[in-house]
Order: sequence, then C-alpha cells, then structure tokens
Amino acid sequence: MQLIGFSATGWESWDVARQPLIRDRMPVLIDDDLRLEDAPGVPRPTVFVNRWLRELPLNGAPATRTWQNSANCLRDWLTFLQVRGVSPLGDGRDLRAALGMYAEYRLAGELKDRWDPTTWNLNMGILSGFYSWAREEGIASAVPFSYRTGRRMAEGVLVEVERNLAKLRTPRPHTTIKYLERDFAELFVRGLEGLGPDGEPDPRYRGREGARNAAMGRLVLSSGLRRQEFTHLTIYEVPPLPSRPRTLPVLFPLSHAITKGQKARTSWLSYEALAGVHQYIELDRAASAEGFTWRPPSKLGEPLVVEEPNWEGAFLNGERRSWRKLRPAERLRLVAPDGSSPLLGLQSSGKPFVDWATVFRRTSARMRERFEPRFPTVAPHRLRHSMAMATLEWLVTGYYQRAAALSADTGDDAAMALYLTRNDPMLILRDLLGHQSVLSTELYINPRELHQAGEKPQVAWSRQETEGLCSLYELAA
Repeated sequence: MQLIGFSATGWESWDVARQPLIRDRMPVLIDDDLRLEDAPGVPRPTVFVNRWLRELPLNGAPATRTWQNSANCLRDWLTFLQVRGVSPLGDGRDLRAALGMYAEYRLAGELKDRWDPTTWNLNMGILSGFYSWAREEGIASAVPFSYRTGRRMAEGVLVEVERNLAKLRTPRPHTTIKYLERDFAELFVRGLEGLGPDGEPDPRYRGREGARNAAMGRLVLSSGLRRQEFTHLTIYEVPPLPSRPRTLPVLFPLSHAITKGQKARTSWLSYEALAGVHQYIELDRAASAEGFTWRPPSKLGEPLVVEEPNWEGAFLNGERRSWRKLRPAERLRLVAPDGSSPLLGLQSSGKPFVDWATVFRRTSARMRERFEPRFPTVAPHRLRHSMAMATLEWLVTGYYQRAAALSADTGDDAAMALYLTRNDPMLILRDLLGHQSVLSTELYINPRELHQAGEKPQVAWSRQETEGLCSLYELAA
C-alpha cells in the first residue's frame, strides 16, 4: 500500500473535468494495484479512508502533521489486515480478533515493529476516530473497540466521557517533569550565552553566537512560542520596545501562517526579554548580516525580495504582502533590503538559522557535564512548558494582577489590566499558549508542585476566585 502527498500541479493533463477537490499536501492511500474498486460500485476501504482524511481539516484537525500521523496509522492497520485476509469494514468479531493480534504485534512482536504505550494509544485514538466516523456514515456496521462510560470535570462542568479500553494506562502527568525551574532556566540562558553559573565567561565555551542564542532562549521562556513560530519569526514582527521599563508583559501578536493549526493568537513577553531581542537585532545580528548576501537554495523556489518593510508587511517582488500570510517555507525565501535574511535568528554568514533543537541540546549537555549533573536535556518544547508553569505561578500568586491594578490606576494598558484582573488564570494561560481547550493547557502544568513551590506572596482572593482556584487544582489532579 502506497502513501503519497497530493499535489494538483498539472491536473489539466489528467483527463478529468475539473481540478480534484483535495487540498495540497493531503495524504492519500493507494493500493499497490492502483485500483479503487473490486467490482463496479464496490469501492475499496482505501476510498473511505481517503474520504475521512480529507475531512480532517473540517473536523478539528487543521495541522498537516496530524493528517500525516492519521494516514500512517490507517496505512499500517490496513496493511496488517490485508496480509491476514480481514476486511477493515467487515465482521466485528474478525476485527476484534485482528486487533488482539495487532496488539501482540505492536507491543510484544519483533523489536523493529514494537511501539511504546504512548505511540500505541495515539494510534488507537486515530483508529477509534475513523471507525466512529465510518459507523455514523453507515459505512461500517461494527467497530473493533469496546468503550466504558465515565464522568469527569471539564472547565467546571461534569460531563460524560467514553474511555477506549484498547488504550493502555500511562503514568499520571504530575509524575513527569516537563519544565525548568527558575534557577535551571537562568542557568540554561547563561549557558546559551557562553557563561557559567556565576555569570562569568566559560573558558571552555567555543560557540560564536552567544548573544543570538541567549536572546532567543529568553524570548521563548517568556512567550511560550513553539519551535516553528520562533524559528520563522521575522525582525519586522518583533514588537517595538516600550519607551520605559514596565512590569506588565508586552503583547506579542503571532501570524496564523506560522502557528500550529493556523490559529492566530496573541502571546506576550516580558520587557527584559524584548529588550534583549532588540539589543541582539541592533548589535550582534547587524554584525552577522553586514557584508553578506543571502540567496535561498533553488529547491526552495524563487527568492522573495523585500522592499519597504514595516510592521504589517512589505513589497515582495513588487507585490504588497502581509507577514500574516507568509508560510514558513516562504519566509525562508525572503531577502531583506540589505541582502540578508530577515528571519530573527541568523548565522554568522548572514544565512537564516533554523536548527535550534541542536543548540538547546548541546547547551544542556554542556551544563550537565560542566556544572549541574541533574540538568535535563532541553528541547524547544520544554521551554514552552517552562513558560506555562512560570506564568501560571505568577497569575495564581497575584503578581500580574497587582501590576495590572497599579497600571490601571496610572491609566496605562487599561485593556490588559482589565483582562488580567477579571479572567481566570487558566483561561489566560490557555489564550497565551493558543490552546482550543483548557484541558490541553492542563497537560503543560503541574499544579501540585506549583502549590508547594517555595514561599508565595499572599494575595486577597474573593470567595468566587478561591473556589475557582480549588476547582482548578482538583480538576488538574
């Protein structure tokens, strides 16, 4: 069975009446014999699978990566059933028996074929979604899964949920540390900058881009941006630095073209982190860009020459375009008026820098080997978790609320002051991280450790706020 990514390029020569109604890059499953029917009017299972895949963007799964994961899951399942002569949409008893064999194959079979429990559960969720859709559409009369009905709290409301019994039990989220404590976060930023724990230069550091790495590390720790979001950020989209230092964060609008699922949102970052980014842009980044000309590789496409750039957009090859509409691949093709790449992170040669995962991993290893044996391996997403924990701690302990009240008294940032003082901390964090549901936000935090971490400032809470906070802890626990 073949899995391809659809492209409509050249469809005029396909002997069809119109362009196929399939999105570009949508995965498509094709049987090895390239047939769609076993007999006239009897479509093969791949036809229904492809139909389900095409509907994913309209059913809450707009991310390309989700489409690919779903297609890989269905391809592996259909291939497994095909070898054993079982129809994917056939008898329920055969499907349940096949699912039992599939569990043995994936959890106790050959080492190269085994999945860990997390991967197994992910695939069972995808298969469950497909079979639920197939049953609702009248395509399948039976499903291979059994479900148990239960209840749980969701945003303060008791709702009924179904648990797929084929999924394996996994450790509770609070047993896994996914974030950096404040001291480790500061140690990590100093490591990125080529400094030791005492803030003095590390004589064994051999990197050349300490200012760039530290500025980006502080930006991510303060804003919670995903790797794709900060990697493809242009200097024109960095918020302007306020005229004077401030306690309240600076709003940070993000383009839907680079966010996960193409959902535009507004995050924030601290004045100190923003000041560090501006200092890097004006000094070290300017030195990296000076005297170099960036020419994107031909495989990326035609260069997009930037003229008259501002906060909203620029002329690209003579046509006015908004930054909000530029996808990551298009941003790599940008050439600034001075000949460099306008992406925030640059190499010393003026080329855009995108391999942040390697920088973070090597810095983690150096911190662990040289200074702190307990230091974990830091990936970009760990910094996002770290921002979530630090931000929630400050929201729960009233740090931002007091700053907002003071700001409101002085007449500055009235809208943000109202937002911070009137909204639940979890809802604020949900908006900053760009989650659709607060249930996704709960996965980022550890309320038990947040509750026990150090001495917290005392804040006067209303009865309603106190009850809401208690409900938050109970829900997340």
